[in-house]
Amino acid sequence: MRLMAVPSELDGGSLKETAAEEEPRVLEPGAAPFGNFPHYSRFHPPEQRLRLLPPELLRQLFPQSPENGPILGLDVGCNSGDLSVALYKHFLSLPDGETCSDASRELRLLCCDIDPVLVKRAEKECPFPDALTFITLDFMNQRKRKVLLSSFLSQFGRSVFDIGFCMSITMWIHLNHGDHGLWEFLAHLSSLCHYLLVEPQPWKCYRAAARRLRKLGLHDFDHFHSLAIRGDMTNQIVQILTQDHGMELICCFGNTSWDRSLLFFRAKQTIETHPIPESLIERGKEKNRL
Repeated sequence: MRLMAVPSELDGGSLKETAAEEEPRVLEPGAAPFGNFPHYSRFHPPEQRLRLLPPELLRQLFPQSPENGPILGLDVGCNSGDLSVALYKHFLSLPDGETCSDASRELRLLCCDIDPVLVKRAEKECPFPDALTFITLDFMNQRKRKVLLSSFLSQFGRSVFDIGFCMSITMWIHLNHGDHGLWEFLAHLSSLCHYLLVEPQPWKCYRAAARRLRKLGLHDFDHFHSLAIRGDMTNQIVQILTQDHGMELICCFGNTSWDRSLLFFRAKQTIETHPIPESLIERGKEKNRL
């Protein structure tokens, strides 16, 4: 999740970002209270996640047919779009260097971030503008979230996304909105998606984020010291999603080199309509099923 949200407008049924009126605020290194690091992928390159994810995942879950339309994905906290583009290429097995493709008929991604500067950069640098839509959105703003996400989904006659990506976002929601905010965030996300891929930050990252702000002489996170949900955050996220929000943990695809788990969930009501291929289940078991 990233800096301050700028309202977006609906233009002829499409999503259009409203330009920021103010000059973008230049952040000191490490001073990113919403996780809006300007060069995030330099520290956590997309390849570290992609190597854990089977490229055939989406095609196995959602066999294509003309009447089904494209697979719809939601990427929350997309930063400048590097991981969004990498996921798109990975799941469609597109070669490096390809900048245009007919694959937009197969997969469409709506990518949102709270920082308008990062979103603008993502739009400018995206090699697949027909397939990836970037919008500025504070996901915790219920009114704007409903308007913008519903507008995108209605273009395809859908009410929910096939899959959601939540990659190293949970900590920033938790620190800025507290325990209830984390619970609400996961509730909204699980209600919007048939499947979820979640990469929670461990508790040591919370301490490091708070320490960075203190070193810069900035105010600490409002909720850091009062959080009751703490400790093993991977297990905490699993418990909230499975016990409170009707999700089923399918598998853990493994851990990145920076020791974060990639957890794959399915909404229980999708079990009959989207059965999990046995090969995927077995692969998940081999990679440390929780």
